[in-house]
Amino acid sequence: MISDITLGQLECLTFTGRPLVICDVDEVIVHFTRDFERLIALENLWLDTASFALNGNVRCRDTGQPAEDQRVSDLINRFFDERTRHMETIDGAVESLLHIGEAADVVLLTNLPHSAGEHRRENLADHGLPFPVVTNSGPKGPAISDLLRRAGRRDAVFIDDSPNFISSAYEHAPEVHLIHFLHDQRFARHIAPLDYVSLRTGRWDEARPHVMALIGA
Repeated sequence: MISDITLGQLECLTFTGRPLVICDVDEVIVHFTRDFERLIALENLWLDTASFALNGNVRCRDTGQPAEDQRVSDLINRFFDERTRHMETIDGAVESLLHIGEAADVVLLTNLPHSAGEHRRENLADHGLPFPVVTNSGPKGPAISDLLRRAGRRDAVFIDDSPNFISSAYEHAPEVHLIHFLHDQRFARHIAPLDYVSLRTGRWDEARPHVMALIGA
């Protein structure tokens, strides 16, 4: 199911007929975890990286007990409200995507509150990334399938850190080449390899040539 807000953004996209590359933003283009840890530290909380999750892993520094799920959700929403406009890029992301964008149509598909969408666009534009940004909620597979249809393509490249979103893409668009980008190795160690992934990496100097090879550039 694609939200009406996401559909409205998809309808505004134009394509050139070149290969299609769809890329996540948080923990792929910009740092999320590092900056989120800075925010929660101000609340006397810390992030336990014992599993690939936020709920249950944000803990009180005094007691070691997990913060309540609602408090974690409120902190995440606060983070996107206050920090999206100022997020910093992961090494190599900007240069790599600009290079890829010379040979492909690039769409940035990001899950965050729709209300933070303009701040995300402004932040990425400030970093020199001119690509369209589509804000999404829920699984990404339906939006990826819709992007393929609109672009008139049977395949694409999709880059994301979330195993759930990678799996959703595989379910809804199995012809898509999947790159599982796991920048934070504290979390990556908990995720078993997915056998339908074209590349698993946490570095853009590995992802970039692989994408270029996949799109035949």
